Amino acid sequence: MKGKVLIADQVNKLLIKGLEERGYEVIYNPSIEMKEVEKLMAELSGIVINTRTPVRAELMKFGPRLRWIARLGSGLDIIDLEEAGKRGIAVINTPEGNALAVAEHILGMLLALLNNLIVSDREIRQGLWLREKNRGVELSGKTVGIIGFGNTGAAFARLLEGFECRVLAYDKYKQHYTESYRFVREMSEMEEVLSNADIVSLHLPLTEETRYMADRVFFRSCKKGSVFINSSRGKIVHTKSLLENLGSGWLKGACLDVFENEKPDSFNDSEREEFMALSLLDNVVLSPHIAGWTVESKIKIAQTVLDKLDILTKS
Repeated sequence: MKGKVLIADQVNKLLIKGLEERGYEVIYNPSIEMKEVEKLMAELSGIVINTRTPVRAELMKFGPRLRWIARLGSGLDIIDLEEAGKRGIAVINTPEGNALAVAEHILGMLLALLNNLIVSDREIRQGLWLREKNRGVELSGKTVGIIGFGNTGAAFARLLEGFECRVLAYDKYKQHYTESYRFVREMSEMEEVLSNADIVSLHLPLTEETRYMADRVFFRSCKKGSVFINSSRGKIVHTKSLLENLGSGWLKGACLDVFENEKPDSFNDSEREEFMALSLLDNVVLSPHIAGWTVESKIKIAQTVLDKLDILTKS
């Protein structure tokens, strides 16, 4: 046996079976609490986690046998990477697994916003037949700015090709990344994207550099009347500044799948006030961090973990 692995979130059974076939004893407890995780750490060779189970330095101290951490999804902000490196713990994430799911989800949100689908659905259920009020705007021909051209940014760009959109991309840490995307223009400055795009979509990790990057200056750099999309991490966006620009009409609307605080039970007064303000806006489409949450992505993520683990054990 290669040791024990804790799977601390819902996964496709493919992952459980695959780990067992590779010689691991699997502990599958998707509803496990952090105190229980701490008790198990001393026995673990690996741990599979999602956002509800962060692995910080303090937790790693309980795991002298821990050899790898697998993150279901892309964001590595829930793992202390520096501490993992010091301890020789390999870290796996799976952005390839749900990139298309995220791209399709935000495209759906965007189309719903541009065509007033959420508002008109609510109205017609109340017996209101308001056609002219809900006249939509076509996505075709619009300029879309993509900030961060990794797995999800590239997947979103590919979907936009069918709409004949002009796509402007900015990625601070890449060069010549759009050569295979004839309809995407690589921009050297983020401000160029913001000032020219009808729609701006963030596809970034949460780091100290990106934390609250989308602030008052960011939104004022956007083209007036543009739409803002965030499916990456909530704390990249300063919610108060977003609300100000939505309220003033500087932004036409927003599609948000992620939020600064994603635990409503723990809202403080200002967070509750901001969330209520967002929920009352007709020019906002909201979803509970489910952009990468599809039946297909669950399978792809499981297979990606196994594939990367195989590469890891061979190296």
